Amino acid sequence: MTVVYLFAAARDIAGADRVELALPANATVADVRAGLNAAIPALASLLARSAIAVNCDIADDNRTISLGDEIAVIPPVSGG
Repeated sequence: MTVVYLFAAARDIAGADRVELALPANATVADVRAGLNAAIPALASLLARSAIAVNCDIADDNRTISLGDEIAVIPPVSGG
């Protein structure tokens, strides 16, 4: 299982600060997005606008996930 940490609005929608996903071998960030959409459909709209960080670096959807990577959903922020 892979733990995905949720922050801000993503955490509020999910009602939890983390989600465990079963990902296939050689999974990508796109697979993380798909897994989150399946596990928590209410996240879909926000997830489409959110960044995914892997080991504290913003990652594109093609980035491969390795066992033990730290994954986090970073929703957009606003303010002034």
